[in-house]
Amino acid sequence: MAKIVLRKEDRDKIAALLSIIPGIGHLYKHHYLDGLVILLVGNTLMVFVAIWLALATLGLSLIIVPCIYFSGVAFSAYKLDDWRGRHHYLHPWR
Repeated sequence: MAKIVLRKEDRDKIAALLSIIPGIGHLYKHHYLDGLVILLVGNTLMVFVAIWLALATLGLSLIIVPCIYFSGVAFSAYKLDDWRGRHHYLHPWR
């Protein structure tokens, strides 16, 4: 069976697309701590800020804040170095 090898540009694009759920693109590029923090803390904080600002912006922040947050996280996942293979202790079967 042939092994599929993706270029760096392809992995960057996949990470950005996976950031539809913020944090998953970071996990894909093996930035485990960053991905988990974004998943658990960042997403919760973004929802809190968007709802809190909705009172002052007549609900406009419910659109603007998530759009800025999602695009920022996707851009961050796109620009990160790929740490695939750096965590040897997490992959003992290699």
